[in-house]
Amino acid sequence: MTDLRSDIKAAIVRALKLPIAADEIDSAAPLFGAGLGLDSIDALELVLEIERSFGVVIGDEETGGKVLQSVDAIAEYIEAQRKPA
Repeated sequence: MTDLRSDIKAAIVRALKLPIAADEIDSAAPLFGAGLGLDSIDALELVLEIERSFGVVIGDEETGGKVLQSVDAIAEYIEAQRKPA
C-alpha cells in the first residue's frame, strides 16, 4: 500500500511539475486549499494523470471531488477500483 502512495505522489509531482520532492507530500494532507494549494486546472491535470498511470476512471466531478481530497483518498479509490467485482 505504501508503494501505491509513493507512486501517486510521484505522479502528482510529475503531472503538475511541482517544485517539491514526492516524499515531501503528506499522504493525509489536503491537495487543495491549505494543503498543496492546487486549483481546478491542477485537478484536471491530476485526473488525467491518475487515469493514465493507474488505469482507473474518475467519471464525474462528484467522484473527482471525493477522490482528489488527499493522496490517501486517491489510493483508496484506486484500490477499490482494482478489486474484482
